[in-house]
Amino acid sequence: MTGLGGLNKSKHGVCMGLVQLQLPVVDTAAQLAAQTQRICDMVAKARRNQGNMDLVVFPEYALHGLSMSISPELMVSLDGPEVAAFKRACVDNHIWGCFSIMEANPGGNPYNSGLIIDDTGAVKLYYRKLHPWVPVEPWEPGNLGVPVCDGPNGSKLALIICHDGMFPEMAREAAYKGAEIIIRTAGYTAPIRHSWKISNQANAFSNLAITANVCLCGSDGSFDSMGEGMFCNFDGTVLVEGGGRPDEIITAEVRPDLVREARTGWGVENNIYQLYHRGYVAVKGGAQDCPYTYMRDMMDGTYRLPWPVDVTDGTSCGFDAPTRSYKA
Repeated sequence: MTGLGGLNKSKHGVCMGLVQLQLPVVDTAAQLAAQTQRICDMVAKARRNQGNMDLVVFPEYALHGLSMSISPELMVSLDGPEVAAFKRACVDNHIWGCFSIMEANPGGNPYNSGLIIDDTGAVKLYYRKLHPWVPVEPWEPGNLGVPVCDGPNGSKLALIICHDGMFPEMAREAAYKGAEIIIRTAGYTAPIRHSWKISNQANAFSNLAITANVCLCGSDGSFDSMGEGMFCNFDGTVLVEGGGRPDEIITAEVRPDLVREARTGWGVENNIYQLYHRGYVAVKGGAQDCPYTYMRDMMDGTYRLPWPVDVTDGTSCGFDAPTRSYKA
């Protein structure tokens, strides 16, 4: 299935590289510029590493590190020099790239955003993290939904960021909108190792989707990120798994055509179909209803857990208590 990590690329394959990027320290505008160049250099390394690579993926926080700073001088805009540099790197190296930015937001806290840029320099997917990691992250909750785009060699791509992947609804939404490859970028540190692995596999199996997942790697003197890039096939098995070596590029060839075949032809464990067609052996077409109380309650604005929840806002991590309500 992996074609020796993509070295033997098949007609229908998409060759991907997951960069276990060294966790950076970025506290100043000069460091931001230097890290931008470093990422562009790694795009070139990916191309040199494998001549037939279609898409190179960088982790969440690849540009900013884990300081959680919301300093305006470190925030990025879509028309700023950092994104322009990423576009040039993709064009110069004839490769698609997936990048992470902390995006300036004039109306509130910055967004934790992700971009997929094609080999002509066009932004094909633009996404804002829906579920910041409370109470550690100060980012504004995303408001662009879960977009899907056309990818290399006829594939369909989605991007979910870090904690988003712990919510089964996120990967399901991506698959429901047609994604065959769900990319997950993260800055996770070692305590999340087990949850990282099982959620990557579950997201793949539950949705008949390939998942391509990568974290930052190494230490910044305070935090230890774990790397552990991993590709999961649509049956939940792990195709390729990286370790903890910073700047290693974990590669695999994945097969969206086989995802399409499984989604079309599988009966047993075609769960994304069966979700809305329950029991179609007994009932023509299956039951086509919504038996899930939480879904109905979310739509009605009446979502309430049947137990008390004692949680804190970001004050426990040094952020001011919020004063404004969310506006979609």
